[in-house]
Amino acid sequence: MKKKIISGVLAASMVLAMAGCGSTASDTGASAAASSQAVTAASSSASGSSSGSDVDYIKNKGSLIVGITDFAPMDYKEDGSDEWIGFDADLAREVGKDLGVEVKFVEIDWDNKILELDNKSIDVVWNGMTLTDEVTKSMACTNAYLNNAQVVVVPEDKADKYQTVDSLKDLSFAVEAGSAGEEAAKENKLNYTSMSSQADTLMEVSAGTSDASIIDLLMAGAMIGKGTSYEKLTHTVELTTEEYGVGCRKGSDLADYINKEFVKLYQDGTMKTIAEKYGVQDALVEQK
Repeated sequence: MKKKIISGVLAASMVLAMAGCGSTASDTGASAAASSQAVTAASSSASGSSSGSDVDYIKNKGSLIVGITDFAPMDYKEDGSDEWIGFDADLAREVGKDLGVEVKFVEIDWDNKILELDNKSIDVVWNGMTLTDEVTKSMACTNAYLNNAQVVVVPEDKADKYQTVDSLKDLSFAVEAGSAGEEAAKENKLNYTSMSSQADTLMEVSAGTSDASIIDLLMAGAMIGKGTSYEKLTHTVELTTEEYGVGCRKGSDLADYINKEFVKLYQDGTMKTIAEKYGVQDALVEQK
């Protein structure tokens, strides 16, 4: 009986309080709706976009995070400088301008590039990435923008001995983990050790701790031979031909956005100008 009396008193008090504050059922509903909208807005802000668009997400956060490795002439730093330059770095900045965002470069473990994308620690992989089956199945990729090949690098004084695939069978190779060079070594059943970068594989060959390496032809043009840090290295056998593309998250609309940017930058001559700056103009793929 006491419980009933107390409940009745509390109910009456609540009615009087609501009347005194001028609350109505419609006011209460409006307040609930406002709270719901606030939660939705906060959720949208946290994810970057309520539409699920990667382009909107990047614009909202104000930055395009580019996953790279040290890989001349695509992404690299000159001695004494902290600025990333290269064909890919400069091209990424051009796209960033149209997006209206800052472009930031983050060095990644190449073998973990897909995981880095999915975790949103980076927004794109833009680093002379070969469009392999693994890549195209795991990422939303752009159209090819450069042609490339995987070549064998050996000391110049031994180059005459290694001009065919059969001549390579007894050599020890250094290759970048997760790269097209590693795939080429597997396909040709070569003995190899995986390294963290293509630059590291060249150091191995130069030091004599590996007989040879497999790297990108474009990198070979910039990193070995006369006028480089590896003047006594040269490339011989071309194991594969391939194409470079930019990788985005699976299902992302960013790849289509970059494709449209490629067409514009190719047609207005910007892409060619950047390519000539880094000596890769002959490898350009027409964008249309």
